[in-house]
Amino acid sequence: MLNWDEFHEDDTSVAEAKPSYQPQQPTPAPTPQAAEEAPTAAHRGTNYQAVDADRLARARKSLEELDVAAGLEELEMGAARIEVDDKQMINARADLNQLVPFKYEWAWQKYLDGSANHWMPQEVNMNADIALWKSQDGLTEDERRIVMRSLGYFSTADSLVANNLVLALYRLITNPECRQYLLRQAFEEAIHTHAYQYCVESLGMDEGEVFNMYREVPSVAAKSAWSLKHTQSLARPDFNTGTPETDQELLRNLIAFYCVTEGIFFYCGFSQILSMGRRNKMTGVAEQFQYILRDESMHLNFGVDMINQIKIENPHLWTPEFQDEVTQMILEGTELEVAYARDSMPRGVLGMNAAIMEEYLHFICNRRLAQIGLKEQFPGAQNPFPWMSEIIDLRKEKNFFETRVTEYQVGGALSWD
Repeated sequence: MLNWDEFHEDDTSVAEAKPSYQPQQPTPAPTPQAAEEAPTAAHRGTNYQAVDADRLARARKSLEELDVAAGLEELEMGAARIEVDDKQMINARADLNQLVPFKYEWAWQKYLDGSANHWMPQEVNMNADIALWKSQDGLTEDERRIVMRSLGYFSTADSLVANNLVLALYRLITNPECRQYLLRQAFEEAIHTHAYQYCVESLGMDEGEVFNMYREVPSVAAKSAWSLKHTQSLARPDFNTGTPETDQELLRNLIAFYCVTEGIFFYCGFSQILSMGRRNKMTGVAEQFQYILRDESMHLNFGVDMINQIKIENPHLWTPEFQDEVTQMILEGTELEVAYARDSMPRGVLGMNAAIMEEYLHFICNRRLAQIGLKEQFPGAQNPFPWMSEIIDLRKEKNFFETRVTEYQVGGALSWD
């Protein structure tokens, strides 16, 4: 143990200690002007001085002239404190830097829930997956196709979602607690992309092939192109809400990404990979997909709540024509996912086939429509995979972290050399 007395060194020994380096050239004498403006060594209590005393003097003079109020004009210096009624989902004039008082407690709770579910890809053991993937007869060609297609689509899809959050949505949503969740979601999307990269690297796949699949495989490219189409206008620097047309454009984007991209496009691949895990195949990949699916379920629920709140606050946006357009969008997304199902499993595999998956996707489509108050388009469609609901629902499944290491230690991955 350290003793504080050891640090009371004798003054003479300190004075006699030699410096660890010698200056190559003597320090030039300051000009008369610099000597006048720069504080003396005695005042500083040190033996160094600014490289450019004139530059430092200009910096200090500039700060003396700084008008704090002018810099806070947009925040209305001296304005009254924010009231709950000042807040709204879009087009709010309330100070966005004031997180409290909360108007939407559900948004803050979702942020807390998301933070509580934190995980990292490296915590999942991939040894069994590596052995199975390298084995000549460990997986059928149809099973390998599913793994490749899933990693190929998802490795890019979560990046598209993150880009939409950061480049489009964040500045247009004018509620601080919702923004707080959007930041958490953006971080989770980065973790998901990391997870897919970790799977690809662990299995020794061709990274270029997997990550470029959205530009090479038609069924993957079509879904990505559909999502990107709904980001383009909002990502323009000159795009702003405030008119019925632009507010509807924002609402259209929210529905496209939450209800379709995250709410439909992910479900075929998730059910395929999780079905493999249920058969004790690719258990590491399946475990990561299970964590990702639960994150995405929270994203979806948050997005639906935002959409419905905007509808409540802006009923003039939810016209019959707009409802018809949105219904059509969700049907388009469903058709794209059905096409992906047919491409990713042309034959029966893992107790499922494209026809069964189509009914599942019609069931999901009905759910998404109903969640935002629209009419179901496939009456009577049933869920052929009830186990998917159990995996999604945290209350029905085993402890979320039951299969993980008991001690969370990110530092174990660091090198201290």
